[in-house]
Amino acid sequence: MEMREERRRVVVTGCGVVSPVGNTTADFWDALLAGRSGVGPVTRFDASGLPVRIGGEVTGFDWSGCLTPQEARRSDSFTRYAVVAAAEALRDAGLEPPAGIDPYRFAAVIGSGYGAASAIQQQYDVLKGQGPRRVSPYHSVLTAIDHPASLLSIKYGIGGPSCAVSAACATGAVAIGEAAELIRHGRADIVLAGGADDSLTAVDLAGTANAQALSRRNDDPEGASRPFDRDRDGFVMAAGAAVLTLEEAGHAERRGATVLAEVAGYAATTDAHHATAPDPTGAGAVRAMRGALADAGRAPEDVGQISAHGTGTVLNDRIEAAALREVLGPDHLRRTPVTAVKSMTGHMLGASGAAEAAAAVLSLRDRRIPPIRNCDHPEEPDLDLVVKGARDWDGDVVLSNSFGFGGHNAVLVLTRYTG
Repeated sequence: MEMREERRRVVVTGCGVVSPVGNTTADFWDALLAGRSGVGPVTRFDASGLPVRIGGEVTGFDWSGCLTPQEARRSDSFTRYAVVAAAEALRDAGLEPPAGIDPYRFAAVIGSGYGAASAIQQQYDVLKGQGPRRVSPYHSVLTAIDHPASLLSIKYGIGGPSCAVSAACATGAVAIGEAAELIRHGRADIVLAGGADDSLTAVDLAGTANAQALSRRNDDPEGASRPFDRDRDGFVMAAGAAVLTLEEAGHAERRGATVLAEVAGYAATTDAHHATAPDPTGAGAVRAMRGALADAGRAPEDVGQISAHGTGTVLNDRIEAAALREVLGPDHLRRTPVTAVKSMTGHMLGASGAAEAAAAVLSLRDRRIPPIRNCDHPEEPDLDLVVKGARDWDGDVVLSNSFGFGGHNAVLVLTRYTG
């Protein structure tokens, strides 16, 4: 298949990750390849009265090199995660500090599914316990979903577009896809793109557990996230952020940047079916996958790896597998390795699509695929699930799926860059 028209190409020149399995890209990637879990008992508050008491917490996190104490105090944890991930993505791209670039050609698209969940709950507790005069005058700023993008624009002199997007669990992929569109259409040369979330609060855990969406393996946290396993019983809520530095290919080459991968295709659709349940036909997911491949100018048989959404919920995994069969065809699907990062990180919600895109970029760079943890009894025998340790791989096209509550579907096609 040929690309439909000549257009500016979008490449990845930097990655930054804050996650339950590591607070740098290198630590994140090492943990994924080793199959290490970041899921454990919730420790940040007393969860003893909740039906679900496990999650993927970010531990050992240090914001001090990227934020002033005042900035940190006036930010929710999801914002702090995003800023630290973005700083690493810029360093990795050789742009920290971002000197010698046109600030009006520099943009940021940082999304979130839930936003400042922790800060909202904290300020509500202040209001109820100490009265209205004790509520922070920065409440409207620090709880805004666009706060990471706004703060990054101030810190790095981003004079081009800056905004937040929100598409539930597809947010990170949508942010990267829409950021790529800014570059393709000539509105920016460099974009910080990704997602961040920290919804490990008592309210969010209780509500999502009541929706029957979370695993209740409280006594086996590391075994709780089980994508495509017959014994799966729900996803594991997790926190974190992932940001990519996207750049117009010619701009990256002129400054001598190392190109890690290309964002070759993107598409997004909506099921228009139900607030939490996916369309049982999988039609929206199928359209998104086909749309992303068409956008990349690639045929289904070109796909060499699938980074599955793989939440570990019964319906999502089953419908995703059926959609993959329809798009790739059963014969090619059997030959295409499938991984699912959430088996180790838990579900980082609005950050998950960006974290999984980062893992796909690293897989293209290092020619290795991380395994799916806890898939001891695979339900889908015709899927080539990577389950017995990391696998060497020599492909050049990754299909990265992200689906979310509200029927949001977003798919990225990431490829090896050949100039």
